[in-house]
Amino acid sequence: MWGDMLERYELETFLTLAEELHFGRTAERLHVTTGRVSHVVKGLERRIGAPLFERTSRRVRLTAIGERLADDLRPLVDGIEEAVRRATDAGRGVSGELKVAFLGEWGAPVVSAAAGLFSRRHPDCTVRVVEVQLSNSRASLLDGSVDLLLASYPFDGMACGPALLTERRLLAVSASHPLARHESVSLEVLGDHPVVQYPAVTSAGFKRDRTPERTPSGRPVPVGPAGATFSEMLSLVALGHGVLPVGEETRRYHPRPDLVYVPFHDAPPIERGFVWLEANTIARVREFVRAATDAVLGGQSPGRAAQSVSVAR
Repeated sequence: MWGDMLERYELETFLTLAEELHFGRTAERLHVTTGRVSHVVKGLERRIGAPLFERTSRRVRLTAIGERLADDLRPLVDGIEEAVRRATDAGRGVSGELKVAFLGEWGAPVVSAAAGLFSRRHPDCTVRVVEVQLSNSRASLLDGSVDLLLASYPFDGMACGPALLTERRLLAVSASHPLARHESVSLEVLGDHPVVQYPAVTSAGFKRDRTPERTPSGRPVPVGPAGATFSEMLSLVALGHGVLPVGEETRRYHPRPDLVYVPFHDAPPIERGFVWLEANTIARVREFVRAATDAVLGGQSPGRAAQSVSVAR
């Protein structure tokens, strides 16, 4: 039993119907008949003494009592499932294969240091390191091609670990651009020049952070052309088609005679760390994030460690 009052199948049936609001879809998800779903729901209503659903020939919807019961039960059931998952992880230990990806050359040394420490701690788990591109970084997490991605924050819809690296923001401009002669610039200059854009598939939160639609004072930012890859975006900048806010590591890994990187004097730092699907928060993912935190913030990895660290989720 999941509790003194309700059996597990009763909870699953009620919560699934509360989500689907359709007896047929609920039966399909639970691999039972619609008659079985109806029987379980009627039994619950008899025990509670009130209807949980309003049923007509056209629709099914929760009653006020049913809605309150669903709201109360969901976090309890989620907590039980998480406890079972943690116990299962502990029983199995950290083994199997972990697929870890990085995006851009700057991430390779960090992933390498983290993978080395993780492998020493958990020799029964194989780490496979791959590189992804802007065009497939999110898709690789969603389809399970990779378990973890070292990326820049924010990254929409993903769980994230602590900020492992921070770096100053710079503005990439063509070597012939008037701003190339400046010692530093303000974020307000983005309102005066087209800004090269990231691919459409890039995280919306990331794009708002890196290529905002408006300056801090509210002026619109002109939209420049989009590149399919980061190198292509830098080439668009070099050709004079726009400017691009980047991290300081870009100057280190992408030095080019046709580009100049000018520091912003009023921009917050860029933060980077690991992201993953919340549903994929299993033991080996948590242990790899812990190893990465120890490796980077413990001084075993190259790069600039974050000044403040949050607890990994």
